[in-house]
Amino acid sequence: MSELFNEVDEEVRREQLKKLWDKYSLFIIAGLILIIAGVGAWRGYQYYEGKKAAEAGAAFTAAAELAEQNKHAEAEAAFNKVAATAPAGYRTLARLRAAAEAAQRDPKEAVKLYDSIAADRSVPAQDRDLATLRAAQLLLDTASYTDMSQRLEPIAGAKGAYRHTAREMLALSAWRANNVAATRQWIEQINTDPETPASLRNRAEVMQALLPPAAKS
Repeated sequence: MSELFNEVDEEVRREQLKKLWDKYSLFIIAGLILIIAGVGAWRGYQYYEGKKAAEAGAAFTAAAELAEQNKHAEAEAAFNKVAATAPAGYRTLARLRAAAEAAQRDPKEAVKLYDSIAADRSVPAQDRDLATLRAAQLLLDTASYTDMSQRLEPIAGAKGAYRHTAREMLALSAWRANNVAATRQWIEQINTDPETPASLRNRAEVMQALLPPAAKS
């Protein structure tokens, strides 16, 4: 008797499933097609992005090789091409390298290129800070302390990735401008930061030794 009831239940379930399929089969099939199409599109996008990244990596390496061969004009052009066509990561690196190559022929032009990177909010903050630092390095011998301060103080704070180099450059710029108070200020920040590299700390001590005695007390 139980087998009979089981057969009846099975027949009822089949009938219910058939009704559900007849009612919703089009929606189920459409949903499956959409899922398959979505997966295919995503796989295609991943392949396309991977191919672009590989091509950009090869082009970046070729440009870097030109730079190592001191073919600065060709390297600059190659990096600019990468910057114009590559995915975001390589684009920023290429812009920084193109500016470095431009510095070989025209430091003022390189400063403009670095400044444009530093002002571009689509560039990651750390890369913008690096561009700011590189521009300041090119200007260190000619710019006033006021100019250097405006450029570097924003990246010389306690959490700045390049704060150590920025502080050293600010101290050196202030020292060259005979601004003893500012020189002492930056040397103190260098000395009191526990993460200051030992080599930079040693250079700061040498600079401090060159200050007038009153400034060291």
